[in-house]
Amino acid sequence: MSGPVLTIGRGVIADTVRMAALGIPGVARVARGGPGWRAIFSGPPITTHVSDAGVSVQIWIVSRPGQPLVGLAKEVRDAAAAAVERLLGMRAESIVVTVDGVGG
Repeated sequence: MSGPVLTIGRGVIADTVRMAALGIPGVARVARGGPGWRAIFSGPPITTHVSDAGVSVQIWIVSRPGQPLVGLAKEVRDAAAAAVERLLGMRAESIVVTVDGVGG
């Protein structure tokens, strides 16, 4: 007899990653950069893939002006990986952060 099984939906993973990214002071928003109509063709700002190896996430952010972008992307990646592992109990296989714009 096996024990209970916990299933975590992709939406929960995406929301957890979004909240982790927004917790970084240099992140203006989790979104695709550019004009609003572009989002229709670009897709969602967070994509997830769950496999036996773990969770793969790609996240697009818009930075606040004056932020060091490489450092900001690393902070977001580290925060997202920690949230996935600590809060969801899943292995963060890969976290890809794309800074897609700068603005307020």
